[in-house]
Amino acid sequence: MFPGRAHNTYNSSGGNNGGNNGGNNGGNNGGNNGGYSRPAAPPPGFYEQQEQYSRPAAPPPGSYNEYQRPSMPPPRGNDSGYVDGPQQYSHPSVNMSQPPQQMQSIQGVENAFQYSQCTGRRKALLIGINYIGTKNQLRGCINDAHNMFNFLTSRHGYNADDIVMLTDDQQDMVRLPLKANIIRAMQWLVRDARPNDSLFFHYSGHGGQTKDLDGDEDDGMDDVIYPLDFETQGDLVDDIMHDIMVKSLPPGARLTALFDSCHSGTVLDLPYTYSTKGIIKEPNVWKDVGQDGLQAAMAYAVGNRSSLLSSLGNIASSVKNNVTGNVDRERVKQIKFSPADVIMFSGSKDNQTSADATENGQATGAMSYAFVKVLTLQPQQSYLSLLQNMRQELISKYSQKPQLSSSHPIDVNLQFIM
Repeated sequence: MFPGRAHNTYNSSGGNNGGNNGGNNGGNNGGNNGGYSRPAAPPPGFYEQQEQYSRPAAPPPGSYNEYQRPSMPPPRGNDSGYVDGPQQYSHPSVNMSQPPQQMQSIQGVENAFQYSQCTGRRKALLIGINYIGTKNQLRGCINDAHNMFNFLTSRHGYNADDIVMLTDDQQDMVRLPLKANIIRAMQWLVRDARPNDSLFFHYSGHGGQTKDLDGDEDDGMDDVIYPLDFETQGDLVDDIMHDIMVKSLPPGARLTALFDSCHSGTVLDLPYTYSTKGIIKEPNVWKDVGQDGLQAAMAYAVGNRSSLLSSLGNIASSVKNNVTGNVDRERVKQIKFSPADVIMFSGSKDNQTSADATENGQATGAMSYAFVKVLTLQPQQSYLSLLQNMRQELISKYSQKPQLSSSHPIDVNLQFIM
């Protein structure tokens, strides 16, 4: 059994044991996840060779030879905690409302989605990898995981028994952020998810890019994260993470994901990315449905429902098969739309690196710090104000720009809940 952050456990070798145990590919909600199947068991000798295990001798390949931390830490605040005092933040609209409860059906398009009310079960997976002992060791990732645990349990109603932490400072092999452990923990997170559940995923560590093999990336590169054992087991690519944590969720189930890593702008392959003005930007996945797709998503973001229906009606016509009149399902599938309520904050665009920073004397990821600080000092936020305030928190110290992405169009003026 995998011990969780407190006394929570989940099955280390798969199976269907119920409760909080890991299931077969995250339960039956996700089908076969595009043909991807979970490991049936830990790698041969996984537990027996614990004493022989050695951490990678080198950092992830590629751009990390050029990775630069900030030249100096930002000024310390007056408080002793993770949050360092007041900040002038943008305020959400006084008319900010809760997400609607009903399914959001769109005329002329077969896909529909549902916001989560976040009133159901709460589960979290927190991963922090410092790559201890390597030449590009990070300093703040393990701190990020512990700080996020404190934030979730003290302010958002998460129980310690329902939080799993994987960090590379632990002696127990099943608690290390190895690739097999990360995959099984992701499947545990989404297993048996139901409408209005609130799931939280946090990754702080190295990220990068690799050649895209399925043609779903406009720049020809897939985003990846680097498990502790990436040199022997390989990286973890965005397509697999999408299949496990997005495809498997039912309508109305919320996954809030926070990636504090380099090149993480599209690491969950979500189709919508929002600017600080509340409009869609870089709509790479909409390139096949043209201007109507972009206009529809932008209309929804600002609450213009009539324009939304008109534009999406045109999209439906554009993806009809000219011979049979049937919807081209493979073309729609490529958009990677999901009826679940998946929201992702990432630490940088696909072509940016994320900063390993120091705040109040503590090593931390800049993105993780900004997320916790903004929501601690001003808990009532809209999606838009949260993104704006996180950027405001980072703009004077770091070059990276946090990104907000989603699995479906969102009205960015709705209240952010989790």
